[in-house]
Amino acid sequence: MSLVALTTAALLGTGTAVAVADPAATVGSPVKAAVPAATAGQPVERLIVGYTSQAAEAKSDSAATEDAKNKGGRTGESLDFDRRLGTGAVLVDLGAELGKKDAADVMAAFRADPDVAFVVPDKRMYATAVTPNDAEYNRQWDLFEATAGMNVPDAWGKATGAGVKVAVIDTGYVSHSDLTANVVAGYDFISDPFMANDGGGRDSNASDPGDWMLRGECGNNYPEYDTTSSWHGTHVAGTIAATTDNSKGIAYNATVQPVRVLGKCGGTTADIMDAITWASGGYVPGVPSNPNPADVLNMSLGGSGACDAGTQSAINGAVNRGASVVVAAGNSNADAAGFNPANCSNVITVAASDREGNRASYSNYGSIVDITAPGGETAVSSANGIWSTLNSGTRSPASENYEAYQGTSMAAPHIAGLAALMYEANPSITPAQVESSIKSNARPLPGYCSGGCGAGLADAAATLGGSTQPPTGTVFTNSTNVNIPDNTTVASSLAVTGISGNAPASLKIGVDIKHTYRGDLKIEIVAPNGAAAVLKNTSTSDSADNVIATYTVDASGVVASGTWKLRVTDAYAGDTGYIDSWSLTF
Repeated sequence: MSLVALTTAALLGTGTAVAVADPAATVGSPVKAAVPAATAGQPVERLIVGYTSQAAEAKSDSAATEDAKNKGGRTGESLDFDRRLGTGAVLVDLGAELGKKDAADVMAAFRADPDVAFVVPDKRMYATAVTPNDAEYNRQWDLFEATAGMNVPDAWGKATGAGVKVAVIDTGYVSHSDLTANVVAGYDFISDPFMANDGGGRDSNASDPGDWMLRGECGNNYPEYDTTSSWHGTHVAGTIAATTDNSKGIAYNATVQPVRVLGKCGGTTADIMDAITWASGGYVPGVPSNPNPADVLNMSLGGSGACDAGTQSAINGAVNRGASVVVAAGNSNADAAGFNPANCSNVITVAASDREGNRASYSNYGSIVDITAPGGETAVSSANGIWSTLNSGTRSPASENYEAYQGTSMAAPHIAGLAALMYEANPSITPAQVESSIKSNARPLPGYCSGGCGAGLADAAATLGGSTQPPTGTVFTNSTNVNIPDNTTVASSLAVTGISGNAPASLKIGVDIKHTYRGDLKIEIVAPNGAAAVLKNTSTSDSADNVIATYTVDASGVVASGTWKLRVTDAYAGDTGYIDSWSLTF
């Protein structure tokens, strides 16, 4: 890169708790995470029963066991005490899958008891991401592009997440060199050995063995075809805290703790409740205390239906312990009010935007959405997805890699990462203050949003007190159009005068190029001494129009005054355009 070094180069190469998927959005690519059918009518195997504080069953497992048997006798079902959850509620085993009517009868028996505060089904939840089969995209537009990026680099002067702990309540973690340094031991909360897919139930190993499924293996919910492993939790973790020379997460000095709740066929409400409790520092019977309680909990997962009282109680407990809870809005292009835990109180509900700043076509919306963050849209191009850490294994882990996913699963960790920056900047901040500050410092979506996208597009720099305004300083602009024919290199010159000494370490280069299929273009800045740096490279998968962005380079090694050039190469045939204008800010 010679004497001019791009600061954006550090962003290249980086790139679920049940994850939410949108398979219809991926065109011509295999889908790794299938969307389940609506969960409202699924058979019920267990119930979560919360007793009032004065009830004997609230404290005594033997009393809860006896109560379950009594309720079973009255309804003609075989009920039994399974275990006590971290919130104090009781998990009741129904003995077999019950249909809607039979389950309703059992729940009615519990609700008729004045000692019962609530009873809800132990439902399934699912991951919220989709992946294309393309591994060429090498830029994290979601962090820094001027149009719809989250303005993260300008926040790093204030915080990088150092000392902050983020729990990723998801599918677990598969080893990746860009994450290993930031990962601490977590826990596997999947209690069903079949769903755990690792030879056992709960244990202290949060490694992700893969969540692949065979057609029909998960009953009537999904899949309708064989699926491969998603490695969803690893992708989410990379957005938050990946860190090497070629890859940066948002809070790249934060600690990530994998907390496994999603496996084959998704995850259960009861397991997720215990994971929320444990991750935030609460007590869960039979589980060792968490030595690294999280400041932020990310849940890129969900299912249909109202927020149940059990999940709400777990979330309330986490917030009372000082943890911010960030959740995905869901990927059904529907009102998020119909999806749990997006519709719970005391959470930050995150919708997804695309690379143009529109609400992504799959993203849920509505009045309960708090904020929008980049979630990508791979149906347009895999280059428009969210690039993060992954694994190439189709079933078991294989070699590490990166892939572009889309989903509100990808949007939520952007906000979790931003929250981590805020906890470093102000260790005494409260969850309510985190949410309020993110929302009050959002900027309007540059595109369209139908249905409600919360306060707007999150802005990391504004939230951390950095500048979100156009760069200040001495500005030099060339507004003369320069045509860019196919398979041609052109240059636009700009004379800089009156600036003594060398250029700054944060030289701002504003670029406005009108061009169809911008992936054809390579863009370089050339200093007066001939030193050059690449601002944008070609990409066969980036089919969007126009390049409207501000790049930052370290130009401190070259003299400021002289003739600078913006050099643009059109590397392919079929699409043309022109340099509309460009500028340098010293």
